[in-house]
Amino acid sequence: MGMGVDIRNQMAKRAAEEIQNGMVVNLGIGIPSLVPNHLSQKIQVMFHAENGIMGMGPSPIKGNEDENLCNAGGFPVTLTNGGSYCDSSIAFGMIRSGRVDITILGSLQVSQDGDLANWIVPGKKVPGMGGAMELAQKAKKVIVVMNHCDKHGHPKIVNRCTLPLTSSRCVDVIITELAVFKITETGLILTELFAPYKLDIVEGKTGCEFKVSEMIRNIPY
Repeated sequence: MGMGVDIRNQMAKRAAEEIQNGMVVNLGIGIPSLVPNHLSQKIQVMFHAENGIMGMGPSPIKGNEDENLCNAGGFPVTLTNGGSYCDSSIAFGMIRSGRVDITILGSLQVSQDGDLANWIVPGKKVPGMGGAMELAQKAKKVIVVMNHCDKHGHPKIVNRCTLPLTSSRCVDVIITELAVFKITETGLILTELFAPYKLDIVEGKTGCEFKVSEMIRNIPY
């Protein structure tokens, strides 16, 4: 059973809260690509794509696509005022030199220490690493948006990742359909719950210990 569109948008909306005016933002494919729909009009940011765009705009209206203008996932996009193109080596140079303020990525697993495993399930066909390794290492803030459990019901937040790592100790915030966690020097802390979920449900579906913030924010449905 897949997640409903509303749950995906609820997670994207919470991720959008992490974005501040003037940031350079890189979005992964999947749920992160919904984030721009939830930004307020007052917030002006530049969306960066690894294939060579700075200033990516929303999806074009059907029939208005430019066959030469797509995002890193290959989907058609537009360009905002002030946006520019470059080749992918320049786009990766921007990432590696710390020019990206925030990246919002999906993941297969995240460990309690903030290790990220999001690029391959061994034995499965994979399109490639993409920008994940560089982004995880070099973006100033790394937000993971993912289901709390995989399709078999196994927790995706774990003591130690069992899948190959993209990068170690890089994740700052995890957003799932159940809760929001921050990863700090002292470990994993649950800071927010999505209604109608309660703490015991989250504990039962999380594969490691975590601390609970003294002030839990409840996010209404």
